[in-house]
Amino acid sequence: MDRKKCEACKNGAKFTVPITMAFQPIVALGAQKVFAYEALLRGKDGSGPRDVFKQVTPDTLYAFDQKCRTTSIELAAELDLSRDGALLSMNFLPNAVYDPKACIRLTLETAKKTGFPVNRILFEFTETERVNTQKLLDILTTYQRLGFKTAIDDFGAGYSGLKLLTMFQPDVVKLDAGLIRGIETSRAKQAIVRNSIRMLEEMGVLIVCEGIETQDEYSALYDLGVDLMQGYLFAKPGFESLPAPYWPVHEAAALWQSKLG
Repeated sequence: MDRKKCEACKNGAKFTVPITMAFQPIVALGAQKVFAYEALLRGKDGSGPRDVFKQVTPDTLYAFDQKCRTTSIELAAELDLSRDGALLSMNFLPNAVYDPKACIRLTLETAKKTGFPVNRILFEFTETERVNTQKLLDILTTYQRLGFKTAIDDFGAGYSGLKLLTMFQPDVVKLDAGLIRGIETSRAKQAIVRNSIRMLEEMGVLIVCEGIETQDEYSALYDLGVDLMQGYLFAKPGFESLPAPYWPVHEAAALWQSKLG
């Protein structure tokens, strides 16, 4: 075990840039409830993630990843995020995890200290980050054994894709927003999403479509049978707060309601 990395991992305070989180809901349309709130990095001054990332160096990467985790959990506990059963969805950097068991200790300690339930934490990773497949599998299986939920983010835009799914089935797969943009006019995108839903359902994996910004995108996905969605149409990220989602009405339902008067 690398002692230098271990020390950086143990103490998130070594990344000295003040950070906080904004939270964006992932909605379950059938139940009309929030399935999860994703914690999105912000500077304490309200600056965006790019401004914060610019200040992360290779030497502070481990501490940065840990600080993001602890900040997310502490804020989620303070906001009582899991009160109605919602998950806390946190992004993590696989390349900032040098040993799954060692690097999860502070997360577990923070959850215990704040009283936030471990089984309400969903770890997202993006497949656009190049990482050794075996290392990634070690991380995911360790997290799964500890009771955490896992998700592949931006699915369809990165390195691992279907090959990873043959070796590990996460709890959730989030389809890349590029597949969603303009889906109402693209037969190809509709076919990909329709068959992705069928494939993932057979694996027992939940599917989330993210990046939804328009009523037309929502309606197209609704017609394809998508239940879990995320995007500006429902709510923009709330700075240190849990925004209540907007619930759009499907066009067919709206037309029926109008006929009923």
